[in-house]
Amino acid sequence: MTKPFPVRIPFVEALGFELVRMEGGEAEIGFALRDEHCNSFHVAHGGAVMTLLDVVMAHAARSVNDPAANYGPGVVTIEMKTSFMRPGEGRLKALGKLLHRTATLAFCEGSVYREDGTLAAHATGTFKYVRALPVSAREAKPLQQRLDGDGSD
Repeated sequence: MTKPFPVRIPFVEALGFELVRMEGGEAEIGFALRDEHCNSFHVAHGGAVMTLLDVVMAHAARSVNDPAANYGPGVVTIEMKTSFMRPGEGRLKALGKLLHRTATLAFCEGSVYREDGTLAAHATGTFKYVRALPVSAREAKPLQQRLDGDGSD
């Protein structure tokens, strides 16, 4: 059974990640691989697996915050180290764990498992707790428009 993510992350929606659990310093996310998530070997692209690890660790870091405040403050990734053991195939399960927290930082680990329960990838990451930034006036602009200096940056 899945539940909604506490905040909307369009990239996570596009990938189809499913939040299963988020509580007490832990998080679990499911990921059903589709063809567009694969590399030329027809297994999970490393970038998709790294994104899954990043998101599950970030949710583990946020899981100790107040649910009534959408588990805020949010977190941003400071650094991440990933090791790949086996190719990701089929439905993947990611587990994240908060290892240690300070007032401003969270130290986490995450693992991605294949359908057969074998470990596909593992990561450690450091995240910084941040308050939400106003985003209503932001929009992605083409590089050339930014280079031309339209004055809106």
